[in-house]
Amino acid sequence: MTHLNRRGLLAASGALALTACAPAAKPPAKPTVAEGMAQVPGGKVWWRKVGEGDKAPLLTLHGGPGAGHDYLEPLAALADQRPVIFYDQLGCGRSEKPADNSLWTIDRFAEEIDALRAALKLDLVCILGHSWGGFLAVDYMTDRAPKGVEALILASGSASTPQASRGILKLVDQTPNGAGARIHALEKAGQMQSQEYQDLVQQFYALHVYRGDPNNPFFQATLKNLSSTPVYPVMNGPNEFTITGTIRDWDRTAQLGRIDCPTLITTGEFDEVSLDCQQTLNEGIKGSRLEVMKGVSHLYMLEQPDAYNALIRGFLADKA
Repeated sequence: MTHLNRRGLLAASGALALTACAPAAKPPAKPTVAEGMAQVPGGKVWWRKVGEGDKAPLLTLHGGPGAGHDYLEPLAALADQRPVIFYDQLGCGRSEKPADNSLWTIDRFAEEIDALRAALKLDLVCILGHSWGGFLAVDYMTDRAPKGVEALILASGSASTPQASRGILKLVDQTPNGAGARIHALEKAGQMQSQEYQDLVQQFYALHVYRGDPNNPFFQATLKNLSSTPVYPVMNGPNEFTITGTIRDWDRTAQLGRIDCPTLITTGEFDEVSLDCQQTLNEGIKGSRLEVMKGVSHLYMLEQPDAYNALIRGFLADKA
């Protein structure tokens, strides 16, 4: 414990007086914001650019598929370092939602990235892909070998849907009080629409998807996006651990060596996309770095936004 003597108290009082007399600091200027619609294969997508400057913008790829950009909004705080670009992938959020299920393929979503980069003149870019957006970023980088990607952040992504699915099912089996066994029993009985099954699914989500305030407006917007998108059931399936859609067999593990830009891999301690998926990425991408955030689940950018932003800011500090 520190004990202040009379001289120390006087000095402290003087410092407080000087602070009180000093002019109030000006609040930081708000970053510029621009937004619009861009033509991509199959329709138009909504985008927003926060901040400006000469550094390569951070382009964010949201999860879902179909979750929309909203839960990534805390990343806008990084706009004092470089521009941050959000967009809603086709079929969700503020983007168009065409009634054509043939559009919902990983190849088309990768084409969408190229189309958006062209529309916004993103010759140089840093990419952050979270969850499904991480899968998409891996596919984009390995299949297209795009130019001008200065850095890559894979947040709770995977190089393999089968591997991710196996990890999620292990977590389901570990759900407390026999909930995992009951989930499987209800699935086998074809009762996935029952209230009991939905309640058990929510138990899993509360453990491994989002441990934050359920009233968070960004989280509520994400739930709304997922409930209204045509993309999720076609590409994923009925829920997070029943992956029956068009991405169920996707695997780019063998191609990870094609990624040759600085890469940061992040995950949460209780993340639904299991640690072995992140280790596969880390082992396959030369020079990549893996960071595990403690005490959080899948949506850690909402659960601990300041800590996550500090991690990203540090990684990108020396990037063009």
